[in-house]
Amino acid sequence: MKPENELIFLALGGSGEIGMNVNLYGTGGKWLMVDLGMSFADPAYPGVDLVFADLDFIEERADDLVGIVLTHAHEDHIGAVPYFAADLGVPLYATPFTAALVKEKLIEAGVENDVELNVIDHLDSFRPGGSASPFHVRYLPLAHSIAEGNAVLIETPFGRVFHTGDWKLDDDPQIGEPTTSEELTEIGDEGVLALVCDSTNVFNPNPSGSEGAVRAALDAEIARHQDKRVVVTTFASNVARLQTLGQAARDTGRQLCVAGRSLDRIIGAAQANGYLQDFPETVDFDTAMRLPRGEVLIIATGGQGEPRAALARIAAENHPIELVAGDVVLFSSRQIPGNELAIGRIMNQLAARRIEMVTDRQELIHVSGHPGRPELEALYGWLRPEILVPVHGEMRHMAEQARVGKAAGIRRQVVQKNGDIIRLAPGKPGKIGESRAGRLVLDGDIIVPADGDSIVERRRLAHNGHITVILPPSDSDADILISAIGLPLVEDMEDFLEEAKDDISSAIARLKGRARTPEAVQEAARLAVRRAARRWSGKNPQVAVLAMDAA
Repeated sequence: MKPENELIFLALGGSGEIGMNVNLYGTGGKWLMVDLGMSFADPAYPGVDLVFADLDFIEERADDLVGIVLTHAHEDHIGAVPYFAADLGVPLYATPFTAALVKEKLIEAGVENDVELNVIDHLDSFRPGGSASPFHVRYLPLAHSIAEGNAVLIETPFGRVFHTGDWKLDDDPQIGEPTTSEELTEIGDEGVLALVCDSTNVFNPNPSGSEGAVRAALDAEIARHQDKRVVVTTFASNVARLQTLGQAARDTGRQLCVAGRSLDRIIGAAQANGYLQDFPETVDFDTAMRLPRGEVLIIATGGQGEPRAALARIAAENHPIELVAGDVVLFSSRQIPGNELAIGRIMNQLAARRIEMVTDRQELIHVSGHPGRPELEALYGWLRPEILVPVHGEMRHMAEQARVGKAAGIRRQVVQKNGDIIRLAPGKPGKIGESRAGRLVLDGDIIVPADGDSIVERRRLAHNGHITVILPPSDSDADILISAIGLPLVEDMEDFLEEAKDDISSAIARLKGRARTPEAVQEAARLAVRRAARRWSGKNPQVAVLAMDAA
């Protein structure tokens, strides 16, 4: 497909799920990508950490891709850049803070010289791909839980698209200066064809809340624990929250200690780009542990239950930061769906040591970076788009935002999912086709299909175990060897192995004449041992049969 006299939208990731955002716009024979993110794997992908959108559609059209515009520096918007940008061979565009973090990723991946990274000042408009490109782009700062959260206004021959990225409304954001309602109203006055909008918090009937209110609540909560050591865990990327915690340390007379390499990296990038300029000098772990308990505030990574992060190690008493009964951990972040069990394990470890915990369900120590329904309705009123395209959500979130938009007076709504090819203009907007929208995973050092043989086999191994059978040469008196892993037969293993050997011998003996080929012998052994395993354990293990050659 090559879009010519039309404007196309296609999500390869982030529509029908939260995370892994990859969006394409097509017109005039060219394509523009907005964001190139990843997700973190769940237990459905054993042995895998990272999940990516399958970019096969745009890789086949890479000669027509003019560039990749990055809205902000969260992993679900930039995390796949070091894995795919060099192969796509097009320039990246980002504002300074985002560009700094992307550059670190490119250097770490060893591809910094293979990728063109353009740093865009907030006020500059630009044309990805040069003067002949059909796309003219301008960043519009919006509040979010990271520095330089941006919408992008994309001018095309068919009208303007307002792509929100991740956003919220905040009268007291602590970091940055978001675009004002007056400026957004002016954009609406000039005309917006389509609003492509974050759906994450559409079910929240209330506004997301202000970072300024979080500062007041953190001040009060930290001050309440005057003689206690306090640890606050939050997202490392939440620069506004780091600013708030630096202020809270000063407000409560505590020195600040930072635990987590990602925090060090984010603080360094923020300060290099003009943020956190009044952030307090931090103390090292040894100094923090020597200070009176009520005179130190510790910021730690790991609020999502990450097993190697600082908070998990503190909870397991495997970190230089030590807590005792009565000390306090403040969870200044929300639980990302899917992380509940991991977070619960850490909380249980802390509770067993009688360490007090406070979450955002008890006190206003966290606010979301995504808009609640009143904020969505406010943006609709300012921009007055002709079309609403919900993204960044599961299907239920996007369908609900379409209903909210319709009730607010937006004339047309398009509920789409990854792989749906949507024509925005000309004519009535809607789906005109489908593309592949699969998933890839980083398996070790190799990117493979998420539904590939290695992952499928690993799932089967995890559920049912594995048996290896070694058959001796046919003219040998040696015994059949069987090794079983992962079967629930600890006490009965020896009896099972003996019976399985007998079953294999009987199955092979039944093969006569020309039917007794090497392949048939191995298959008879495989089926026999699998039937024995099912009889003894109820499991259907993977079976590998190896035949020894005669000497």
